[in-house]
Amino acid sequence: MATPITADVPAQDPAAQDRVAQDRVSQDPAAQDSAAQDPKGPGESLSRRIYDQLREGIIRGRYPQGTRLAEQRLAEELSVSRVPLREAVPLLAVDGFVRTLPRRGAVVNTWTLGMAHELFDLRLCMEVGAARFAARQVGLGRSAQPLRDVLERSREGVRTRDAYRIAADSTEFHEVVVDLTANTLMRSVMRSVTGRMMWLFYLTSDLDADDALDGHEELLSAIESGKERVAEAVAYAHIERDRDESMRVLVERRGIANLA
Repeated sequence: MATPITADVPAQDPAAQDRVAQDRVSQDPAAQDSAAQDPKGPGESLSRRIYDQLREGIIRGRYPQGTRLAEQRLAEELSVSRVPLREAVPLLAVDGFVRTLPRRGAVVNTWTLGMAHELFDLRLCMEVGAARFAARQVGLGRSAQPLRDVLERSREGVRTRDAYRIAADSTEFHEVVVDLTANTLMRSVMRSVTGRMMWLFYLTSDLDADDALDGHEELLSAIESGKERVAEAVAYAHIERDRDESMRVLVERRGIANLA
C-alpha cells in the first residue's frame, strides 16, 4: 500500500527482460555493439540501465504523463546512442509505463481511474489467493522471515520521508507475499505488474505511512499464523481499503479523470 510523504510530483522478471533485449539484439546485427555490458555495472546491459533510469524518471514525474519520449533528446540527456534506447523502450511498454503511437513514438501512459481500478481488480484476483497460499506454506514450515525483513526495512524507509523508497518498499512487501507461495507462475505474473503498482503507490503517496505499515503488519501476522482463510480475508480487506483511499487521492490531489 502506498504511504505519504514528499513526492516529486507487481515487475516483469528482470532476467526475462534481459532475455527479451538479447533476442532483439541477436536479430539485429547493427545493435550488437550497443548491447555490450555497461562498464558502470558488471553484468548489467546498457539497455537495462537506460530502462531503470527512464522507469524511475516516469514514476517520479520527471517525464510527465502524456509526454512524448523524444529519442534524440533522451539520447543526449542520457549520453547514449539511440540503439540501446530503442531496446529499453519496449520493456517500458511491456511494464505499462509507455505506449507507442504511429509517427509519435513512445508516449508516457496517462493514469485514469479506470486503469487504477483494473490494477486493483487484478491484485484482488492474485494477491488474495497468494496470501492464502503463503499462509499454507508457512503452516507447512516455510519461514516468513523474508516478509518480516521487508516490513522492517519499510519502517526505516518511512523515517526517511522519501516517497520513492516508501513506494518501492511497499511494492516489495506485496511481491514477497507472492514469493512465499512458491508458485513460479504466480510470481511471474506478479512481476509483470509491480512496475505499475509502484507507480500508483508513488502517485498516492499522500496516504498515511503508519496506516500502511499497520496494514502490512496485520497481513504478515495472518500469514505467520498459518490460517489460510484468515490471511485471505485480511488481504482482501487490505487491498479494498487501499483502493478506496487511493481513488480519493487520485481525484482530490491528482485531478485524475474517471475515464476508461
